[in-house]
Amino acid sequence: MPGEAPAPGYAPPPAGGPQYNAPPPGGYPPPGGYPPAGGPGTGAPPPGYPSADDKTWALIAHFGGAAGMLVGGGAGGWVAPLIALLAKGNQSPVVRAHALAALNFQLTWSIVGLIGLVTTCIVIGFIVFPIAMLIGLIFGVVAGVKANEGQLYQYPLSVTMVR
Repeated sequence: MPGEAPAPGYAPPPAGGPQYNAPPPGGYPPPGGYPPAGGPGTGAPPPGYPSADDKTWALIAHFGGAAGMLVGGGAGGWVAPLIALLAKGNQSPVVRAHALAALNFQLTWSIVGLIGLVTTCIVIGFIVFPIAMLIGLIFGVVAGVKANEGQLYQYPLSVTMVR
């Protein structure tokens, strides 16, 4: 405010026009707290950061697991993470960490999917088996009665497999 004393430690800007702070030597670090990638002109990541190959294998582990669940009928998601772990897990701690995380997740849900598949088959079996048995029993008796009367019975719901 005009007429008030300046705050302690305040110095007015030097005369001669607006000033700005020059960037530190080497420039500002990139936003987000990431260090510059490698060094000037190297194109290599700094130590401790995943290489492009590591990232590719991590994606194989994760996306391959998702694709395996889709293609493998809900029980094949563990295959791609296992391949990534066996192929690059001993060479790269980054790939190993991603592959193990994906493998454990996909194994868990592949087991759940397999249990669901078996349970569904059992439940459907308990429903379909008695119905199939009743249909076979009822239409077999009807056909027998027709045969006793001298008629050839055309079974309904029948597929001709033997000629």
